Amino acid sequence: MSSSVNLAYDFPLLGAFWTMMWIFLWIVWIVLLFRVIVDILRDDDLSGWAKTGWLLFTIVLPFLGVFVYVIARGKDMGKREQSHARAQQERTERYIRETAGSAGTSEADELAKLSEIRARGDLTDEEYRRAKEKVLH
Repeated sequence: MSSSVNLAYDFPLLGAFWTMMWIFLWIVWIVLLFRVIVDILRDDDLSGWAKTGWLLFTIVLPFLGVFVYVIARGKDMGKREQSHARAQQERTERYIRETAGSAGTSEADELAKLSEIRARGDLTDEEYRRAKEKVLH
C-alpha cells in the first residue's frame, strides 16, 4: 500500500491563489455573459432580428460575442439599466401611492364624512363627538 496521500500542506499557496483567481474570473465571466444577454433582451431600440443576431453571436462565440457587444454597445448599457431601474422605482411608488390612497384617508376627509353622517341624522351629537376624538387622536 504505497499510495500517496495528498494533504492540505501539499498544495502550494501560489497554486491556491491561482485557483481562486480562475474561479473568480469564471464567475465574473458568467455574470458578464448574463448581463449582456439581459441587456440584449431588454433593449427596446433593437429589432427582433438584431436581438436574435446578437444572441446567436453571444451564444455561438461567447467570448468574442460578449467582447464585441461590450465594445459596440457597452456605452449605453448603464443608461439602459438606469432607465429600467427608474421605471421600476416609478411603478413601485405609483403602486404605493394608489394603495395608500385607497386604504387611508386624511383626518379632514374623515371629519367631513362624520359631519355628513351627523347631518343626515345617522349619528347623535355624542357619537359624533366620540368619533371625532378617535379621528383626532
